[in-house]
Amino acid sequence: MNTLPKTESLTIEFKISFNEDVIETLVAFANAKGGTVYIGMKDNGDIVGTQVGKETIQQWINEIKTKTSPQIIPDVELLNIDNKTIISFFIIEYPIKPVSIRGKYFKRVGNSNHLLSVDEISNEYLKTINSSWDFYFDPNHSESDLSDEKISKFVSIIKQNGGILQTGLSDKEMLNKMEILRHGKVTFGAYLLFVKDYCTISDVQIGRFKSETTIIDSLSLNCELFKEVDEIMAFIKRHLKIEYIITGEPQRTERFDYPLDAIREIVINMVVHRDYRDSSASIIKIFDNRIEFYNPGNLYGGITVQDLLSGNYTSKSRNKLIAKAFKEVGMIERYGSGIMRVRKICKDYGVIDPDFKEVFNGFQVILYSERITKPYPVTDVTDVTDKVNDKVTNVTDKVTDKVTNVTNKVTNKVTDNQQAIIKLIMENNTVSANEISKIIGMSKRKVLQNMLKLKEIKILERVGNNKSGYWEIIDK
Repeated sequence: MNTLPKTESLTIEFKISFNEDVIETLVAFANAKGGTVYIGMKDNGDIVGTQVGKETIQQWINEIKTKTSPQIIPDVELLNIDNKTIISFFIIEYPIKPVSIRGKYFKRVGNSNHLLSVDEISNEYLKTINSSWDFYFDPNHSESDLSDEKISKFVSIIKQNGGILQTGLSDKEMLNKMEILRHGKVTFGAYLLFVKDYCTISDVQIGRFKSETTIIDSLSLNCELFKEVDEIMAFIKRHLKIEYIITGEPQRTERFDYPLDAIREIVINMVVHRDYRDSSASIIKIFDNRIEFYNPGNLYGGITVQDLLSGNYTSKSRNKLIAKAFKEVGMIERYGSGIMRVRKICKDYGVIDPDFKEVFNGFQVILYSERITKPYPVTDVTDVTDKVNDKVTNVTDKVTDKVTNVTNKVTNKVTDNQQAIIKLIMENNTVSANEISKIIGMSKRKVLQNMLKLKEIKILERVGNNKSGYWEIIDK
């Protein structure tokens, strides 16, 4: 060998002499992708050489063996460069992880050694045995804490999908076959999927915000994971704006300000990939122009945000049992493709690209309603004008061949606040102005002013008296 690397890297480290730091680096390499330590070189790559005696290298190897667990034994090579002796220690990625030095665990990250946390140590061990946390027994719960009805529904869906071909087995025997239950004991995954009542570790907090500090509606969830997805989606959908697009067909087309498919994809990924060992809750904040999704637990398996955005990574699931259960019932199509699918859905829907971040020991997705394209392409303005005229009963004047001659009633703008009032009345036509005021965070006086405006432009009408009557949305 006539050449040496010039700089330190993920798999290269330089040391002037042999000491415990060398062993620490070999341990870090063993817990990552493997690597080589060169002894007799400065950090900047300058060669200084090292002195070795007849037994020196064997003594170093013995010291490495005695200070590591499980014991590692590197390959050693003596190099002579410019009449100077360099010793290289090469270690492969170790098959049994994590390796420690005197009870401490390190992993190579970039060109330095990273001390592993307790969670990272357990994750490395679980990956080594090709398992995950949710396959382990839950010491605090038993089968009596699980819902037989929820288990039966789950097994029935899988049978319909052709996922389980065994016949003559009970529902719980099916779960044992899938290792969701193991030897009649409840796993953490089984508890999260089929808990009977209150789930202590699936906390989700959702809020509808009018400002950074003003909450006008909220929901707290502690239930099984399948129901959690449905409840989250129902709450978010309730707070989205809807546009009714007149297309000339008998049925109007509804368009939400966010793509529902992208929201559902994000929610399912939150539920499936969350770190449930973290005591923090999953948090969803709905604002006027964005939705923020936060999940405890950084990206798993050494994947970075850049990897996600490029698609250049191999999917690794933090919760293999939960992911498999969601796939069996058809809620996950392909492992590891969620982020790319969300971005494509947003692009096709005409809204700007979401943000993906690692923050506060967790992962955040921010979905925006801002559009990048015209939502409804128009090729013939005259044709669209005629269709509007046919649909809106309050427009009585004939329209000309140009949009500028459409009557004032059509062009009157309905504000965001008025749209919010209309949405609430559509949900509850007996809602009072006082109740509307509290829900949307507007003064009662302003609510009444906006309702009067809606009555003037023939969108809203009061039927009956103020005490026992109700509101009616006039279908235009």
